[in-house]
Amino acid sequence: MSVGSSCILSSTPSHLFSPLRIKDVTLKNRIGVPPMCQYSAVDGLVNDWHRVHLAGLARGGAGLVVVEATAVAPEGRITPGCTGLWSDAQAEAFAPIVAAVEKAGAVPGIQIAHAGRKASANRPWEGDDHMAENDPRAWPTIAPSPVAFGANLPRVPRAMTGEDITRVKSDFVAAAIRAREAGFRWLELHFAHGYLGQSFFSAHSNQRQDAYGGSLANRSRFLLETLEAVREVWPERLPLTARFGVIEFDGRDEETLSESIELARGFKKRGLDLLSVSLGFSTPLATIQWAPAFLAPIAGRVRRETGLLVASSWGIDDPRLAEETVASGNLDQVLVGRAHLANPNWPYHAALELKTDRAAWVLPAPYAHWLERYRS
Repeated sequence: MSVGSSCILSSTPSHLFSPLRIKDVTLKNRIGVPPMCQYSAVDGLVNDWHRVHLAGLARGGAGLVVVEATAVAPEGRITPGCTGLWSDAQAEAFAPIVAAVEKAGAVPGIQIAHAGRKASANRPWEGDDHMAENDPRAWPTIAPSPVAFGANLPRVPRAMTGEDITRVKSDFVAAAIRAREAGFRWLELHFAHGYLGQSFFSAHSNQRQDAYGGSLANRSRFLLETLEAVREVWPERLPLTARFGVIEFDGRDEETLSESIELARGFKKRGLDLLSVSLGFSTPLATIQWAPAFLAPIAGRVRRETGLLVASSWGIDDPRLAEETVASGNLDQVLVGRAHLANPNWPYHAALELKTDRAAWVLPAPYAHWLERYRS
């Protein structure tokens, strides 16, 4: 059988391998590689590790590859090893990685972030906890209110002033401009996982008495204003997305989800193109019931009640389950993380298992040649 640069065809249709067009960007399939921190940068600068890692994932057949949570300011890093976009030098370092991902066949995306009270932490293999305050690598943390996350992150952050809020919003805008100049074609705002955006929204972390705390409208203000500001500088023709924790599993799930859906409607009105549905992670007391694709039905509700395109990850590593989440209408895009780390060619093997034609995506000819020989 001749292989070439395209892939073997069969007659079984697939939702997972259908293209997804958002504005001027067309993803060749519904599979995305979500942001996964590598904790391997130096002073926020990416290096050969990131280039090989990300380009390798792109060669495996995913339609989208999103760079890890990238800090908009030095104090916004989770750890000293996190990537950054607060300087032009950092943007320049990203440019060849963007080109490599695109050449390998995937749309290059990046997630810009501020870790808030969860910043200034050791890398996971060094403890995954706050660095000691006398550690020369450590820095002060900021948040909506002086409330510690707790557990392994006990440091009490400094409450942000109005000037801090204005500055951080400007930092997001500056990072978005640098992402645009580096050539990224997909931008994600990290408003999830207990980091700064989520901590403004969550009653677990926001005890402010001003215009940024209290009511749902006030707790939503920082996120909506940041989105609006970024929308002004990010090209209208390119997708603008956000990752947001719509549920906490803290006993207030219906209330939190209803509030999150209202916020998501606000996101859509302000120009958001897709919402990556995730968890809040705002309290260590959450009791999450982990299960395969457990967020897919929740994402489906968000999709139905807001009209937004939605994506999600968390436990979607089985190709048939991934296919079902798209076919059912719960997800427009499936984000496959750890399974991609274990097998960068996961999309290829998913297509084989689903017995689908793969005309909508291309595996590089050398990979296709050897993998098809392995199959035979």
